[in-house]
Amino acid sequence: MDIWEQLYTAAKPLYHPEEVNAFIYAHNVVCALQSKSGAIYTGFCIEGLCGTLNLCAERVALLNMYTTSGETEVQRIIAFRDAAPTGMGGMPCGVCRETLMEFSANNAQTEIMVDYAQRKTVTLGEIFPNWWGSVKTGEVRGE
Repeated sequence: MDIWEQLYTAAKPLYHPEEVNAFIYAHNVVCALQSKSGAIYTGFCIEGLCGTLNLCAERVALLNMYTTSGETEVQRIIAFRDAAPTGMGGMPCGVCRETLMEFSANNAQTEIMVDYAQRKTVTLGEIFPNWWGSVKTGEVRGE
């Protein structure tokens, strides 16, 4: 089993879209990530009608990683919104991209699954170039 299948297998049980109550919907997008140490953490999307609760699966997995281990660097991430990640995978939204970068500028090297069947990935740095925080931290990423 390759790492991508391990990540998919870890996230799959979390996929069961449900209305928690009249205000909250959850589990319609799921995610698994591999930290720098190699550990796997998962998360699921949770949304509230007023918007204050909204958290994407990627950020929930990232917070899971940080609260469990204190780690801030992510090697790989997969997110999907149906029972099997065939074809195009889920791409992190702008807020998730920013959050990953703020946890560690090294997350520019995070591999993101784009096409599960073909095992095609992109890095966070490729889809989020010229991150504003590089100026603030003095870190300059090479192309």
